Amino acid sequence: MTMIRGISGTGYLRPYLTSGLSAIAVLILALAGCQSKKNEPQAPAAAAPKSSITVSTSSNEITVRTPTAEFHLSSVGALSAKLLGASAAAAAATLDVSVSEPAQIVTIAKKEHFGVQVDLTTAKVANAAGKLGSLGKQVSVTGTVPGTDVSETLLLEVYDDFPNLALLSAQIQNNGHTEIPLDRVTLQRHTFAAQESSAKTVSPLWTFEGSSLHWGKDEIFPVPAKFAQENPFGAPVKVKDDLGHVGGGIPVVAFWSRNVGEAIGHIETVPFVLSVPVQTTKEGQVEAAVSIPANSTLKPGEVFSTPRTFLSIYTGDFYEPLQMWSDAIAKEGLTKPTNNNENYAVAWCGWGYEFAVTPKQMLDTIPKLKELGIHWATLDDGWFNNYGDWQPREPVFAGTAMQDMVKQFHDQGFKVQLWWLPLGVEDGKFGYGGRKFVTSEVLKQHPDWLVLDEGGKPARMARNLATLCPAVPEVREYYKQVTERFIRDWGFDGHKLDNIYTPPLCYNPKHHHKSPYDSVYAMGDVYKTIFETTRALKPDSVTQSCPCGTPPSLAWLRYMDQAVTADPVGSVQVRRRVKMYKALLGPRAAVYGDHVELTRITGASTDSEQDVGSDFASTLGTGGVLGTKFTWPDYGPKFKNVYLTSQKEAHWKQWISLYNEKMLSKGEFLNLYTYGFDVPEAYAIAKDGHMFYAFYAPPSGDKPAVTPFNGEIELRGLIAGKAYHVTDYVNHKDMGTVSGPVGKLKVQFPDSLLLEAAPAP
Repeated sequence: MTMIRGISGTGYLRPYLTSGLSAIAVLILALAGCQSKKNEPQAPAAAAPKSSITVSTSSNEITVRTPTAEFHLSSVGALSAKLLGASAAAAAATLDVSVSEPAQIVTIAKKEHFGVQVDLTTAKVANAAGKLGSLGKQVSVTGTVPGTDVSETLLLEVYDDFPNLALLSAQIQNNGHTEIPLDRVTLQRHTFAAQESSAKTVSPLWTFEGSSLHWGKDEIFPVPAKFAQENPFGAPVKVKDDLGHVGGGIPVVAFWSRNVGEAIGHIETVPFVLSVPVQTTKEGQVEAAVSIPANSTLKPGEVFSTPRTFLSIYTGDFYEPLQMWSDAIAKEGLTKPTNNNENYAVAWCGWGYEFAVTPKQMLDTIPKLKELGIHWATLDDGWFNNYGDWQPREPVFAGTAMQDMVKQFHDQGFKVQLWWLPLGVEDGKFGYGGRKFVTSEVLKQHPDWLVLDEGGKPARMARNLATLCPAVPEVREYYKQVTERFIRDWGFDGHKLDNIYTPPLCYNPKHHHKSPYDSVYAMGDVYKTIFETTRALKPDSVTQSCPCGTPPSLAWLRYMDQAVTADPVGSVQVRRRVKMYKALLGPRAAVYGDHVELTRITGASTDSEQDVGSDFASTLGTGGVLGTKFTWPDYGPKFKNVYLTSQKEAHWKQWISLYNEKMLSKGEFLNLYTYGFDVPEAYAIAKDGHMFYAFYAPPSGDKPAVTPFNGEIELRGLIAGKAYHVTDYVNHKDMGTVSGPVGKLKVQFPDSLLLEAAPAP
């Protein structure tokens, strides 16, 4: 019997079994239905819808053609894409130049075997049968891996609902008589070029790389001449500082030039452990692939199946493939959460007071919050006794101080979030934030809940904490109880979940895991429990999730109300990450721009970091949700950089008032400008029949300052032939009238320009 193994040896795929009515009962009911209707007039059968996708095969190539793209599978298993369109430039547009190169690597016993020999004339073409739509085409081809007793079956799927997306997966079968140690399978090997075939000059190549590698690292950047990055996904990533581990990520790596972009990754709904390594070549090209660890020993007849990888082709920037990927995983079952009005409210956070925050400091801000038009407050890090138990820190939060503080906020018309970090637990080793860890009570009572490493020691997560294993059902139940305590018993209205990275692999023998990766794949279950429990208790709650300084994780992406730009290092990261989350969660998603003070940082990544920013425009103009961590009243020099002085207060009032008036975060984000190529950097939002635009002056190299812009801008997305009255709504300046579809204005501005285009009477 042929057995099929999943990725990383996590188990066997089982045949589906019928259940419920027996086949005979179903037949009897069907015949009865036919008998009762045999004398009724029958309406003519409606013609079944047909796929618009065509497949043609030859000995050299299989071509899958959709109305907007072509995908080509060669006899060596190379998959490439070409963008189709009305213009010749679009028809020729492609970044991929690797069609003739071996497209797979199968690593057996630490030896790499390049390519696969496929007889394309025996390809099997059928209607697609997956979750991405009712119409599509599926092509399967089988070949051999040269020099081995291994065969490889490639499955190519393209759906009408996703005409610019092709899925590619492989099954590796041991056809020999002895066991084969299968180490790794590498698919989707591509070489991307910065110069398109239709261009006369070389243009730069930009990239989005969704791996979680280190706090503050850019995920969007022009590809350097010398560059190499492994881009692991799913698995934890060790960092050098006291963070312990990061990891997780969105399994998408995208490249784009001025006219065309391509992206690769996977579309499975669990955070599979794999990597998408990227490197540049001496010829100035960029190599990328999807590398899948197998770590399996295949017995004779056994099959290893890879996850479904993808290749997408598009016009525009990183927004397009991220939106495409998000829509695909939604079809696969990870639906996007719905928003409530509270998701969009301006928020103040007590982190300005850092770890020693007190109820008095929190409550003393209430008069100023009212003046500014803010009705959300967050009790941030430092309020608790230890990680894992999550009880109030004494003496400042002794007795009922926590509940009393929340009640006073509620009595004044405010809602309150609570900061915490799921899965982390203290085991008496290490420390963080100036305090030494103790041993948490929950760990004393349940030592068997720990994630253990290969050596049998507690495995570390963020902040070098020990980790409770999310794959243990009792752990998930524990976090349900913790959530109920915070929301039902203490009265909080939501959460700020922080330092959310992937948990370590679990080798605890008492957990009886099928694979050490079970802890990674179960992470989302804990966050789903927190999210759903909170919403059941308070439908208008706000759960905010922060993967500090890195992209989010597939594991918990759907289990939050409000994304956050996650400790941005300056204004540029705020804008990029708002756009990233709008692509991932929807054009009307609530994306918290984080504390405005983070838009300018001195001494970043050091113990002397100072957050001194005041750039509200980067959040408001892109459709983000405003936030701040000011301190008030004056508690002395320790908080001088975040203290709300009278000069700052006027600025804060102006922008918070503008935000509450326009509420662009509820508008529809439109991807009308290509990041990296449209100058100045620009964003567009449609709301209530008006168009809103935000333009930002280019940065001055690596410095926080910008180069003032003086030139022409384009107002895209207007209705053709319709006139619009344009206003600089920040400075209340009349900018004149333009006509659609693209209005043009000569402007100059020092840092940002925010415009409203209203239909002219």
